[in-house]
Parts: sequence; structure tokens; C-alpha cells
Amino acid sequence: MRKRIFVVALAGAVAALGAAARAQDHAAAGNAKAGEREYRAVGCWECHGTEGQGGAITGPRLADTKLPYEAFLQQLRVPSNAMPPYEPAVLSNADAANIYAFLKSLPPAQSPKDIPLLNE
Repeated sequence: MRKRIFVVALAGAVAALGAAARAQDHAAAGNAKAGEREYRAVGCWECHGTEGQGGAITGPRLADTKLPYEAFLQQLRVPSNAMPPYEPAVLSNADAANIYAFLKSLPPAQSPKDIPLLNE
């Protein structure tokens, strides 16, 4: 009985690793230009800003995200907040990878000390 449980657990772990590897493959294959178009088409900009800058009340900053792709995809599919879920029928894994590539291509936020108006 223990051997069967071990085999089932091992099979589950191998399947999870395979899914993670496929997700990482999509992230590596993302196209930032296509991602920018998709970001605008599905409405991400409405809460996260046209350049992923985020807003105080709407959605967090996404530009130059530090989230790993797997966490980004998980948030898209099963959001942990008021964000609507983007199921694969609405946003494919390839499109998600493109959006991720677009967000990674955006510059990081400026430091407040580098903004002259804030230092007058």
C-alpha cells in the first residue's frame, strides 16, 4: 500500500514539474510587442495603467515585474483579489507569456529622489 501511495505521489510531482517547465517555456517564448497589443486588447491597462504603472486604488504596478512567470500566470487564472480571472479560453498561455514579456520589458519606476519636481 505504501509503495502505491509513493508511486502516485511521485507521478503527481513529475506532472507538476512538467507543467511548470511548460509554463516556463511559454514565458521564455513571449513576444513583448504582441504582449503590448494583448495587454491593451484584454483591458489590463484599465486597472494597471497603459505602461503597467499601476494606480493607488485600481491595480498594482506591473512594469518590470519581479514575479516569476508561474506566479504571474497563477494570478491571471485564479486572482487573489478583486481582479477578474482570465481563463485559457479568454487568454491563452501564449498570450499570457507575451503580456509577461511586455511587462518585463518596461523600465523600473524612478526613484523619488531622481524626479526634480519632488525635490524642490
